[in-house]
Amino acid sequence: MPSLGELVAPRRLGIDFRWLLASSWTSNVGDGIALSAAPLLIASLTSSPLLVATGAMMQYLPWLLFGLLAGSVADHHDRRRLVMIANASRAVVVAALVVFLVTGHVTVWIVLATAFLYGTAEVFADSAGSTLLPMLVRPTDLGIGNARLQAGFLVANQLAGPPLGAFLFAVGSFWPFLLQIICVSLAVVLISRIARTPIPPKDEAPDGVRVHPIREGLHWLRHNAPVRTLVLIILVFNITWAAPWGILVLYATEHLGMGAVGYGALTTASALGGLVGIASFGWLEKHVSFATLMRVCLSLEVLMHLGFALTTIPAVAFAIMFGFGAYAFVWGTISTTVRQRLVPMHLQGRIASVNMVGIFAGLVLGQLLGGLIAQTWGLTAPWWFAFGGSAITLVLFWRSISHIAAAKPVVADEPALKPDVQPERGDTFGP
Repeated sequence: MPSLGELVAPRRLGIDFRWLLASSWTSNVGDGIALSAAPLLIASLTSSPLLVATGAMMQYLPWLLFGLLAGSVADHHDRRRLVMIANASRAVVVAALVVFLVTGHVTVWIVLATAFLYGTAEVFADSAGSTLLPMLVRPTDLGIGNARLQAGFLVANQLAGPPLGAFLFAVGSFWPFLLQIICVSLAVVLISRIARTPIPPKDEAPDGVRVHPIREGLHWLRHNAPVRTLVLIILVFNITWAAPWGILVLYATEHLGMGAVGYGALTTASALGGLVGIASFGWLEKHVSFATLMRVCLSLEVLMHLGFALTTIPAVAFAIMFGFGAYAFVWGTISTTVRQRLVPMHLQGRIASVNMVGIFAGLVLGQLLGGLIAQTWGLTAPWWFAFGGSAITLVLFWRSISHIAAAKPVVADEPALKPDVQPERGDTFGP
């Protein structure tokens, strides 16, 4: 019988992967602690809904401002060192906040500034960190590697971290942030144990004409149909998903009559469903094709929206949310794996950052639409919008999914596309 360590991090993935995994899980504990402690701190300093909402927006704004730049930086420097520097910067930022808390000079504006600076450093850490796995494991092992990294996010960031952060905040406002500093600092130490990662080759341009690195990445994405379509699917599904998710607390408390505790339990059900996804992913990857899994996951997303639009029964909502957590974990692992297999190593950072910018832009737009729709037509209207929008998107891209899943993996680094190069026949496809 394999040991627990072998099950969590198979030996074939290498020792460097284990250091990456340990660093990621430790960092996610710190982020999970802040996930509940930061809103509690802001709410203790102000009763303004606008300022509380601004604190939440600090998660998205740095990605929209610096996401593409961070991806370009990751593609031109030592990625392991970038993660270390960015995480160390996050620890310093939180340490400054702790000083203000201990001395009693903290204000809501200091907390918001801290959140923005922390979020900015996190953009650079995540952009560089997302490129490390393809450099450490074989393409055939990307699926299981991503599954283990996603598991750390789910357990540490979503399940363990938030209640721990809330408990520590009740003990003293600075305690959760002190523990966060320890976790992020330990993550720096752990990732430093990885053997030095090679710096990706510099982009080359014909006739001495320099290609702007961000433009070069966007050009490659524009002319690579499978990855471009995958990014587009993720963008649209994030808009439709965020529309009802932005008013989920009102839907749960007012439409379903679940109360605050019920709302919290509803979100926990999603994380518990993710544990099922973790346990089943290895078997699914071996026995079901990626194309089938992608179609099933997106189809379940459509049905989830319909179920929430129709139900008034809390037990049904819990079951739907549990299922959502399971298939969302599988979808996130597969979509990341497919993208990493198809993108050349020297473009991993830029394409990943474009994907992340699309995700957060979709969340912002979706939440705005959801609020407007709910204000005009009621709390179930955003679910109907999400159902219709996701269903139409799935129909349009149904055939394309098989092209995405079957696209040829990148075995060796490819030269950067030049601005004057046109895609060859067969590089594009329609739904």
